[in-house]
Amino acid sequence: MLTTQEHNTLQFIRHYLAQYGYAPKFREIGLAIGVNSQGTVHRYVQSLEVKGYIDREKGNARGMSLVELPLVSPPTIPLVGKIAAGLPIEAIEDIQELNLAEMFMGPELFALRVSGDSMMDVGILDNDYVIIKKQPVANDGDIVVAMIDKVEATLKRFKRTSQWEVALIPENADMETMVYAAERVNIHGILVGQMRSYR
Repeated sequence: MLTTQEHNTLQFIRHYLAQYGYAPKFREIGLAIGVNSQGTVHRYVQSLEVKGYIDREKGNARGMSLVELPLVSPPTIPLVGKIAAGLPIEAIEDIQELNLAEMFMGPELFALRVSGDSMMDVGILDNDYVIIKKQPVANDGDIVVAMIDKVEATLKRFKRTSQWEVALIPENADMETMVYAAERVNIHGILVGQMRSYR
């Protein structure tokens, strides 16, 4: 099992090898995955080697190659049809597969566990898991992970109210919209999925 940054490192190495025919240096990997410390990059690369994803040639800064791993089927569960949540419909069995990897996995995705009920009116409840796509910008109406003053992270609906201000809007009728100077708010990603377990 790879961490998010190990996965990002492996993906960059794979793409770099495909494009140039030789491996990237640690500095190039760091720039690609947003890590300044070459020691940290070295740790990610070393972990990939230990876990059997790459081979490294000692004494050669570009001496990395991919290890061909056996193909592993993505996680799937049976998708057997539709169920009415409004008017009743005829129950028709239609067995397919739902690919969870396509929906909830990828180097640009991460998950967060929701704490609180500020988004309950759109069905995002306390202890749900939300799937976030990493990106630094958002459109009006997107549900975003926003960092306020680089300290406090929150899940809210985003709206730019002017060139200088943004609103973070809770989806809870009992809570008020928060308005901040635009420079105080950094977008870390947008909501693309949600999971809930009843077990």
